[in-house]
Amino acid sequence: MDFTFTDEQKMFRETVYKYAKEEIAPLCEEADLKGEFNFEVWNKMGSMGLLGLPFSEELGGSGADIVSCCLSGEALGHAGVDGGHLLALGAHTYLCAATLNTFGTEEQKKKYLPKLASGEWVGCMGLTEPGSGSDAGSMRTTATKKGNKYILNGSKTFITNAPISQVMVVYATLDRAKKHEGITALVVEKDSPGFSTGQPFHKMGCKCSTTSEVFFEDCEVPLENCLGGENQGWLMALSSVEWDRSTLLAPFLGTALYSLDACAKYANDRQQFNRPIRDFQAIQHRIASMKVFIEAARLLIYRVAASKDNGQLLNHLLAAVNKMYVGDEGCNMATDSVMIHGGYGFMHEYPVERNYRDARLGTIGGGTSDIMRMIVSRMMLM
Repeated sequence: MDFTFTDEQKMFRETVYKYAKEEIAPLCEEADLKGEFNFEVWNKMGSMGLLGLPFSEELGGSGADIVSCCLSGEALGHAGVDGGHLLALGAHTYLCAATLNTFGTEEQKKKYLPKLASGEWVGCMGLTEPGSGSDAGSMRTTATKKGNKYILNGSKTFITNAPISQVMVVYATLDRAKKHEGITALVVEKDSPGFSTGQPFHKMGCKCSTTSEVFFEDCEVPLENCLGGENQGWLMALSSVEWDRSTLLAPFLGTALYSLDACAKYANDRQQFNRPIRDFQAIQHRIASMKVFIEAARLLIYRVAASKDNGQLLNHLLAAVNKMYVGDEGCNMATDSVMIHGGYGFMHEYPVERNYRDARLGTIGGGTSDIMRMIVSRMMLM
């Protein structure tokens, strides 16, 4: 298999990298310290066209392929954009807008995608509930038909972008007895009667993304806001997971490159026992392990992306391996990055501290590493 990037793709990655390093990354340190979402960062990503990459030009996007979407995420992470704003981009573009783009009617796409692609509107996706994360078939949020509306009741939790979003793709059940087969997706706007969000959570990492609960109390949603047909929600949720286990991993790769650059510089500059710490074998071994992780992660991520560009159905086994490896080994690399910096790695002034906190989400969001192991083992033993 040939994973060589075209000249156009290489130029695109370099353009995103330079723009993000000069215009976006300098805003991220202060935002992370405050734990606040920065709309200036968001608007810069929107003006660069990064929020609508995979959508057609007619809908306000760029018509980019999946590999280019991954290159964009990698470039942003490599430039030093924090995990919180990258998480917000992923939830907005790939979990909300991409679902609308794939399953929406022409009317739905024309209504929502131009505003989402430009960043005028922020989008989110609501699947996880207080009592059901990986076990989506046990969701309790219900949708009941009443006249020309659905009446939503229930709640969602850990919803990235919820407090600042204007539109949300919500998964609810029309019949709890049917479990997965009763799940339906609805497009809910923030001013819908009966819709509200909780206070933003204070998170360990990815602190610039706003995350909260969402509540539906007899929330009224027009019938025409059904997305992709009734009882088709589970298949659509799996489609969203495809993005989660491919394109949304690329920023973790970029952040790993950012950390490796920082570690190499520190190892060259830091003196102990009258010589730079790069001379010590323990430091050399950690640097070598980082490089191995980056190369392996790149092959996994772009293999999945290339297969999607070639029109192949997602290989769920490979996607689970991808998610598990990047999540687990990314955390190990983040730990090594801090250890190379010693006490300074524990201080916010050094970027590896933030990257260490942000990396932890890679083992949790979009399916925990334990769930990935379950998927891999089941598919290997079937």
